Order: sequence, then structure tokens, then C-alpha cells
Amino acid sequence: MYQVVGTVRTRAFRVLWMLEELGLEYEHLDVAPWSEKILAYNPSGKVPVLLVDGEPIIDSTAIITYLADKHGALTFPAGTLERARQDALTQFVLDEMDAALWTAARHTFILPEEKRVPEVKPSLKWEFERSQGFLLQRLGKGPFLMGDKMTIPDILACHCAAWAATSKFPLQDDFKAYSKRLTSREAYLRAREL
Repeated sequence: MYQVVGTVRTRAFRVLWMLEELGLEYEHLDVAPWSEKILAYNPSGKVPVLLVDGEPIIDSTAIITYLADKHGALTFPAGTLERARQDALTQFVLDEMDAALWTAARHTFILPEEKRVPEVKPSLKWEFERSQGFLLQRLGKGPFLMGDKMTIPDILACHCAAWAATSKFPLQDDFKAYSKRLTSREAYLRAREL
């Protein structure tokens, strides 16, 4: 059985949602970032950690990619053009959306107060809003970023939308509608109940 270490209100949610989508059994250990338990697995103190037979995997994207590949779902096979396109979307979401949200969080409550630069936040919000437009252009006609098949970048983008909403980042109407389709999925709702 998999063990997911990390609080639900962090990137650990991505892993919990993925496991629910896959219909796999797991144990959730509600452990805060930078706690002693997390530091034993990840010296940076970040969550989540997935324990596979006691072996830790760190980084939410690495974890959900591992799970998708291992269980042959929510992904395209490695070495295919579809996988290359999927990976490009994954990297776009991480580089352009997740990074803006993470930088804003760092300058709000993570960095020591004397290291925070609150003046950077308006430019991060602008970048995030601009990135939504680029992502929506890639959405095309399908309900998901890769057309008719939900994949890893959908989990990442939807998680970023929820994070943005709680951080008071602007959300375009089409991006909200895309996110709403995903947040109404049963697996999402089960993960959220945690």
C-alpha cells in the first residue's frame, strides 16, 4: 500500500487526487512541511513524499508521473508524440503557473520576513493571468488539455487554479470553467474530503 506524507492543503493534494483517480488504496499521513518526519525523507522539508515499500519519492510531479507510468493511466506511453506533448504541457504549467504561485507564497509567508519582497506579487499575478491564456489556447476542443483524455497536466493545472483562487490571483472565465469540470470529478471530491 502506498503512503502519502503531507497535509492536504499542499501539493500533496495532487498525489491524493491521482491515487483516487487510479482507484488505488493508500494511507494518508497528515504531516506538515518542515516537520521532523518530513525532514527524515526530504532535507528541503517540502511535502509531499510518497512511500513505496518504505522508499521515499519526493516532488509531487515526480510522484504523479511515477504513479501514472506504473499503473498505465492518466498518461500517454513514453516515447510517443502524445507523451512529448503531454510533457510539454506539464512543464508549461510548472514553469509558468506553479512557479508564479510558489514565488508569491514564498514572499508572503515562507521566506524570513527580511527576505520577502511584496512588490513582486503584482508582476506574478500578471504572469499567471497571461499564462492562463496560453494554456487555454492549447486546450482546444477537448474537455482536457490532451483532448478527450485526462492526464498529469490537468491535475497540475487544476491544482494551480484552486491555489490561485485562495491566493487571490485572477482567474479567467474559461480557465474557471475548465477547472470546474475537473473539480466536479468524484475522485477530486473524495480527495478533497480528506
